Amino acid sequence: MSDHTSRSTLLAAAWMAGWLAAMVLLAVAAREAGKLLHVFQVMELRSLLGMAMFVPMIVASGGLRAMRTLHVRRHTARNVVHYAAQFLWFVAIMMIPIAEVVAIEFTGPVWVALLAVIALGERMTAARIAAVVLGIVGVVIVVRPGLDHVDPGQFIALLAAIGFAGSIILVKSLTRTDSVVSIIFWMLVIQSAMGAIPAMIVWQTPSTAAWAWVAVIAACGTYSHFCMAHALRHAEATTVVPLDFLRVPLTALAAWLVFGERFDVFTVIGAAVILGGTLLNLKRAPAPVPVPK
Repeated sequence: MSDHTSRSTLLAAAWMAGWLAAMVLLAVAAREAGKLLHVFQVMELRSLLGMAMFVPMIVASGGLRAMRTLHVRRHTARNVVHYAAQFLWFVAIMMIPIAEVVAIEFTGPVWVALLAVIALGERMTAARIAAVVLGIVGVVIVVRPGLDHVDPGQFIALLAAIGFAGSIILVKSLTRTDSVVSIIFWMLVIQSAMGAIPAMIVWQTPSTAAWAWVAVIAACGTYSHFCMAHALRHAEATTVVPLDFLRVPLTALAAWLVFGERFDVFTVIGAAVILGGTLLNLKRAPAPVPVPK
């Protein structure tokens, strides 16, 4: 391995450390904020605070003029799907162990591969078929239907993963015409507008603790994808994605330390099977554009 390759791998690992820390914090903060505020209010405050935190990136990218787009309808469609998936993800976080939500979330690339065939007309290859099969097997291992009842939270988490996959497909089409910063700008604007009325209906004055947790959600959700994007710049997706698998045990550890959640070995085994399917698919296709929650 050359010095340049070693340095690139180390830089990718450093960026992935930032991604992992942000995503683990995001899951913990979502659970804590959900105890204090309604999900609609958490999501609205997350968008508004995210917009304020995102101003430096907007300025660095050329200001509001650079955020102009000719595809407002496509941005709106993408954010309707993403808003619904985000809502389901927050609900699932409150219903089942966080590590289970994360493990099921790893099926995202599998659904992206399947939806790309349906929506974009991409070819269903043997690798994609294997990825879909392994993804389904992994979910079955995590959920274990028949051995116990299927928790509604697990089904909600799966719907969230499929929703995020649909959002990624729509983002993929937008990246052909708009910058990543513009896509995130419109995400924050549109979702702030969408969530305003639901948030007002359930509004209650946030406590200091609630503001703190929402601020963590906004920061992690807004900037975590930059860590992933930089990691993918320095290393191949087949190097980066296995590092993301560390999110399962790290989240399980954080949930055990903070909430006393029991560690479930089946969740890790299922996530490993899902990861195997993801890696098979990555050999044939580039990693999807990372989408912040």
